[in-house]
Amino acid sequence: MGVPKPMTHEEIAEHLAQLPGWEQDGDLITRTYPIRYHAAVAAIVTIADRSRRIHHHADLDLRIDSLRASITTHDAGNRLTAADFDLAHRIDAIVAAHQSLPLD
Repeated sequence: MGVPKPMTHEEIAEHLAQLPGWEQDGDLITRTYPIRYHAAVAAIVTIADRSRRIHHHADLDLRIDSLRASITTHDAGNRLTAADFDLAHRIDAIVAAHQSLPLD
């Protein structure tokens, strides 16, 4: 499989344009989702399962009313790769599905 190829600044900008809410923070992409605590816990379990399946993981920070995801490719020297943007799309879909669940 080899080491993932780091993206250029132009490629990163193109991919970020397709991910509303995500921002570049150095060699990370990050997004904070406003989400209730228990819905976020359920989302984290699903994110962890999907991440395990694709062998790529995000750093997740759970708060009482939000979930922050930060992604970089450790195998590429903590640089951004296409795998990061694929995972960001997956996390968006997972969080959206968990936010649509009944709140009570």
